[in-house]
Amino acid sequence: MKRYIIGLDEGTTSARTLIYDAVDDKIINITNEKFKQFFPNPGWVEHDANEIWSVMQRTLNKAIKDSDISVADIIGMGITNQRESIVAWNRSTGEPICPSIVWQCRRTKDYCDRIKPSMRKYIKKTTGLIVDPYFSATKIKWILDNNRTAQKLLKENNLCIGTIDSFLVFKLTKGKTFITDTSNASRTMLFNINTLTWDKKLLKFFGIPESILPTVVSNGQELAVAETKYGKIAIGSILGDQQSSLFGQGCFNTGLAKATYGTGCFILSNTGETPINSKKMLTTVAWTINNKTTYAQEGSIFNAGTVVNWLIDNVGILSSNKESSEVSSKLADNNGVYFVPAFTGMGAPYWNNNSTGTITGLTRATTKEHIIRAGLESMAYNTYDIINYMENNGIKIKELHVDGGVSRNTFLMQYQSDILNKNVIKAESSECTALGTIYMAGLSLGYYKSISDIRKNISFAEEFKPKIKPALRQIYINGWHDAINKTLGEK
Repeated sequence: MKRYIIGLDEGTTSARTLIYDAVDDKIINITNEKFKQFFPNPGWVEHDANEIWSVMQRTLNKAIKDSDISVADIIGMGITNQRESIVAWNRSTGEPICPSIVWQCRRTKDYCDRIKPSMRKYIKKTTGLIVDPYFSATKIKWILDNNRTAQKLLKENNLCIGTIDSFLVFKLTKGKTFITDTSNASRTMLFNINTLTWDKKLLKFFGIPESILPTVVSNGQELAVAETKYGKIAIGSILGDQQSSLFGQGCFNTGLAKATYGTGCFILSNTGETPINSKKMLTTVAWTINNKTTYAQEGSIFNAGTVVNWLIDNVGILSSNKESSEVSSKLADNNGVYFVPAFTGMGAPYWNNNSTGTITGLTRATTKEHIIRAGLESMAYNTYDIINYMENNGIKIKELHVDGGVSRNTFLMQYQSDILNKNVIKAESSECTALGTIYMAGLSLGYYKSISDIRKNISFAEEFKPKIKPALRQIYINGWHDAINKTLGEK
């Protein structure tokens, strides 16, 4: 008997549909299409939500057609998405009223800087997040303050604002369903992660009516029904991309951690059913299944894969991720060069909105190869900083599971193991983000009876073990921290 689960993976630069054969445990089709990013002002990042929807539709339809599968054989679909990005649309027509404000956008930095310490403390305690333009709340406020159409629709009770998952579900269901899940809601800076409700004090502070926000739901059940070109398909899962990756990597137990190396790098550690507060890490909802919530600590690195893209597109000293691995492997070391890629400020554990990128240690002996290697090494060092902070906060992490496009860089993965002094385990599939929501949909819709059924499907391709001596490791780490201090203007 044929049984399939569809995964919709809406990312920062592309949308993809995956068809998963649940019987044979394999992905049989991946259809991908890129969409544009817009940079209308310094620090601003936008998407065209209509383009995202069109691209998502096209990949869904093409994937089903090319796979030659029947809707009758489809168990359902799961959705995973770039988090924090915001879409505002007309409830009656489903049409976006302005560009989508992307998670990378820094337009609300000045507003964030003015938020008083007492409110910052409340936000951290309530939402698990640190005040930053990264999160959705100030993006929503900006739209309400600056967009006349939004103001008009609000008065008419005809305005919807939500994260990308909410917009996609709304469109897939032809306006019948306006929801989000707890993992996405927990990234808005409006959601109380202790009560699992929109926080009324924060809604009042930011001036955001609850009526314009989606209903928050739990996975573990049918969430909605998509009306597609090929027929109706149950939606069984919504997960933010990093939580979906944690699930797809099989990090179901406390203390298991993963890093996804993509546009940014996101490190999450499962902390169980109790949220653990941390000064410089984020506390977030990992997932909620049948009203039982699992939490995670998260460290976010804003620029990871963008380093490689910058070296290719802006500087022109590199042609591919693969070449960066080959070039770096041939060098004995970094020749004292350190690259701090703070293109859009710095995330965990530094949280500095005002920093910009720096390259330190340049001498007459520096070559482009040293700069390339330093760019790769920056991801390993920043990941080390986050893991080290988590462990100092009482979370013991035995090993690091990795996925994402940049995890294919063998130099980086070995160097990551060397700097962490931990085994780095690469997933068999590079599609852990999509697989997470696929597995969750299978669980929600009854194909999998338990987490144990899912665990059997997860395998790993390669394990990297630390090779360098402790003294040399410390020299490299000290050099990185000297570069950080120069970047932040500290002695």
